[in-house]
Amino acid sequence: MDRHREDFKRLDEFSPRSSVQSEIGGRSSLRFSMPGFGYDSFNPLRSFMSGLRKSSGRLKSLRHPNPSGAPKTAFAEDLKSFKKNIFDPQQKFLLRMNRFFFLSCIFAVAVDPLFFFLPVIDNSNCIGIDKKLAVTSTVVRTIIDSVYLIRVFLQFRTAYVAPSSRVFGSGELVIDPTLIAMRYIKSYFVMDFFALLPLPQIVVWRYLHSSDGPDVLATKDALVWVVLCQYIPRLLRIFPVTKDLKRTAGVFIETAWAGAGYYLLWFMLAGHNVGTLWYFLSIEREDSCWLVNCHATDGCEPTYLYCSENHASSDKYKNWSMSTPIFNKCNGTDDSFNFGIYQQALVSGILGPGNFVSKSCYCFWWGLQNLRNGGSTSHPR
Repeated sequence: MDRHREDFKRLDEFSPRSSVQSEIGGRSSLRFSMPGFGYDSFNPLRSFMSGLRKSSGRLKSLRHPNPSGAPKTAFAEDLKSFKKNIFDPQQKFLLRMNRFFFLSCIFAVAVDPLFFFLPVIDNSNCIGIDKKLAVTSTVVRTIIDSVYLIRVFLQFRTAYVAPSSRVFGSGELVIDPTLIAMRYIKSYFVMDFFALLPLPQIVVWRYLHSSDGPDVLATKDALVWVVLCQYIPRLLRIFPVTKDLKRTAGVFIETAWAGAGYYLLWFMLAGHNVGTLWYFLSIEREDSCWLVNCHATDGCEPTYLYCSENHASSDKYKNWSMSTPIFNKCNGTDDSFNFGIYQQALVSGILGPGNFVSKSCYCFWWGLQNLRNGGSTSHPR
């Protein structure tokens, strides 16, 4: 019996005890104690709160993954064997190159509308092509496109994280050149290929090698369609570059001042594009006025309206140009033909050849003015 009593006493020592303390301020507290098993004290409420804090911390880490979108895991060991041919997507070299490619895309968007300045109203009252500006614009565009070709090459040699293996910012790096090439071909290769086609250069070079009256009209019509059709992919290719910058650096614009300057740059580019298009359509409106007033009974021929080398040696053209009233009716001051918003370009004299800086600044001012006024123009007095 004494032995059983000692056993019950030992079990009683290991059992939890509770004690109700005295009421303090009308409240009572219940304290649990669990001595033994090598622990000094154990509080279930404290343990529960500690586990809750740890679980909330894990949820926050899942809610806010790696901002750069980069894989947290280390690169595969196989990348060492491909390091000469495959680029790490997190390399600082690619970050600097993407910033450089972004600037080249902005320059390309600004240079393409310069082709709208190529048609001019020559001093002999005919539509011609500014050859000096044609050579300059084609050379600058070719250089910018050559720079972007480097990005096309890098896209075929830059590793990427497999989408199927991404788990909370981590993933498996794909370094197979075939898979990398197939991924780029299925995504942005077609857009980059169409944007890099030298179509305006071909149109201009063709005219420079055979400059004649009918070629001026064909060159003028071809330029507007080629530039406008290629402008869309050349504008859209900026977004993949900015996407790569965000993936590599985590952010695209770091400060508020940089963001304000970025959007101001787009506003200025919009004014530049609107102004150059307004210049080209002014040439088109002048051409329409000439064609309306060109009658065969007056000795007018449509080929007289486009500059040609035969004009200087043609007595028939000289006699017609000196006697025709077309140029007086289509100078923007006669109310017989409605020029609308293009009358300002005719009166200002910017449609003539030469003085490219003042011409581009005037058109830039006109574009910004109409963007600000929502399309309503105001004529300077």
